[in-house]
Amino acid sequence: MKKTLYLLLIISLVSCCKQPPIKPCTNCPPEVDSNNINVSILIDLSDRIDPQTNPNPTMEYAQRDVEYIKAIEKGFLNHIKSKKIITYDDQMQVFFNPEPSDPKINDFTKDLKVSFDKNINKDYFTSVEKKYSELPSNIYQSAIKDGNYVGSDIWEFFRNKVKDYCIKNDHRNILFILTDGYMFHEDSKFSQDKKTSYLISKLIKSNNLITSDFKNTIAKNNLGFVKANDNLSNLEVIVLGINPEKGNPFEEAVIKEYWENWFKEMKIKNYQIKSADLPSNLEPIILKAITGKN
Repeated sequence: MKKTLYLLLIISLVSCCKQPPIKPCTNCPPEVDSNNINVSILIDLSDRIDPQTNPNPTMEYAQRDVEYIKAIEKGFLNHIKSKKIITYDDQMQVFFNPEPSDPKINDFTKDLKVSFDKNINKDYFTSVEKKYSELPSNIYQSAIKDGNYVGSDIWEFFRNKVKDYCIKNDHRNILFILTDGYMFHEDSKFSQDKKTSYLISKLIKSNNLITSDFKNTIAKNNLGFVKANDNLSNLEVIVLGINPEKGNPFEEAVIKEYWENWFKEMKIKNYQIKSADLPSNLEPIILKAITGKN
């Protein structure tokens, strides 16, 4: 009788200690393999690259962009080479918004979309290096020669395209934006209360953002970009090339404040906003951004 009681007691204790089965999470974000990266480059082909409108004797802005892109490609390939071939699942691509009317430029961007998987051979590395050493320069030369600067509808890109084009759920997603920081396109120019889908120097002046107290003015009047998306927490963004117009000593800081607040509102946690510095100064920052190491 005692043995039976002891046995029942043991069974009861074991049953009490047994953990309930873990239910699968239905609302959790997909697991990200940070070793697989998806790199995108969004290029602003506005007249900011025009050597006549915005000359720079040290290094023209188009040439700076070309060197930034080379640094991005270098960081991307360094990352691939650090992996075992069997784990290759990485890609890189270039975007414009809107697409230029010149079909040659659009053909160049198709060639700049590259993917690495376990089936690639060593020659593929060489072909990627060759494409990224030649085609970006061809894109800028063609745009400058054409002189029909289509601008860059960055707001609309974030609203309607960034999730489809730049985000893969099981990857670490990194978007580089090459722009002077001003945002304007006629097709998506609108305002919502005091927030806007655009930012130009004239707007900065009209909002009286010309003193050291500009942050308080922005907060008090609820100024900034209209939110373009709800949750981009699985996207990292690096903006390169901020280049304010002369005349307002706080213009650059205002531009960066607009972008920072916009990213935060869209739940982008990891972002950097850098001025139009020489490529030799920005290359270490670009490489570090791709490795993801502090």
